[in-house]
Amino acid sequence: MGLAKRVALFLGVNILVIAVISFLSYIFNLQPYLSQNGLNYGSLAIFCLLWGMVGAFVSLLLSKVMAKWMMGVKVIDPNLATSSELSLMQTIHNLAKKAGLPVMPEVGIYESPEVNAFATGPSRKNSLVAVSSGLLDRMRNDEVEGVLAHEISHIANGDMVTMTLLQGIINAFVMFFARILAFFIARAFGRREDSESESVSPLFYQLTVFVLEMVFMVFGMMVVAAFSRAREFRADAGSARLAGPQKMISALQALQRTYQIQDPTHEQPSVQTFKISGRSNFIKLFASHPPLEQRIDALRRLYPNV
Repeated sequence: MGLAKRVALFLGVNILVIAVISFLSYIFNLQPYLSQNGLNYGSLAIFCLLWGMVGAFVSLLLSKVMAKWMMGVKVIDPNLATSSELSLMQTIHNLAKKAGLPVMPEVGIYESPEVNAFATGPSRKNSLVAVSSGLLDRMRNDEVEGVLAHEISHIANGDMVTMTLLQGIINAFVMFFARILAFFIARAFGRREDSESESVSPLFYQLTVFVLEMVFMVFGMMVVAAFSRAREFRADAGSARLAGPQKMISALQALQRTYQIQDPTHEQPSVQTFKISGRSNFIKLFASHPPLEQRIDALRRLYPNV
C-alpha cells in the first residue's frame, strides 16, 4: 500500500538530485572521464556508480521530511493526543513490536477525503507511518489494522533501503549511457563540413546529457514500478501474518468500495502514484501497485480457509 507513496516521492527527489549533480559536475568541471581523446569508459563507470548511489541515498535521507511537507502530515504528540489518536498509536506500536522493529515509527495524520496511508523513512529505526483522515473515517477498526500492518511490513522488510540500492544502480546506468550517447551526438553536431576535425561543445554536451537523463530515467521508473508491485504482494503477506489474513483481505475490499474517492488537492502524478492502491487507467508499466483483485486473490491462495 504505502510503498507507492514512497516510490513517487523518492523518484521525484532522486531525479532532482541527479539533475543537480550533473549541473554541478559541469559548473565545477568535475568530469574526469572526458579527455582530448574522448571518453574514458572506466573513469566514467566509476563516476556514474559513485554519484548514482549518492543521489539515491540523498533521496532516501530526505524521504521522511519531504513526505511530511508534501502531504501536510501532522505528527501525533502523545502528550496532546486525543483518545482516538492514542488508540492509533497503540495499534501501530503493537504491530511494530510484533514485527520486531527496534524503534516505534512516528505516527502522523493528514487531512484528505481519500482512503490512504503510507510509510516512509530511511531505516527501520527512523520511519513514519501516516494515515489520511478519510481512511480513519471510512474504515472499520479491523480494516485499519490491516492497512497499518501492511505499512509496518514495508518498514520491517526494509523496502526503502532495498529500493535505494536498486535506484542507485539505475542512476548509474542512466548517467553512464546518457553521457556516452550525448558525447557522440555532440561530436556529430560539432563536425565541420569543410574539415574532418570534430569538436564537442561543453554546453551543448551538458544540455544533451540533461535531456537524455530525463528520458532514460523514465525507463528506469518502469523497473522501480515493477519492483514496487512485487513488494506490495510481500507486504500484503506480512500484514496477514501480523494482523491476520481476514483483516488484510477486508482492508483491500474496503479499498475497492472507496476506489472512486479522490482528493483534488492531491491530483499531481507524483502524489497519485503514492496511493495505497493504484488506478486501473494508470499505464501498467508505471503502476506501482498490482490491481486490488490480484492482491486479494494472492492472499486467498495463501490462506484458502479464510
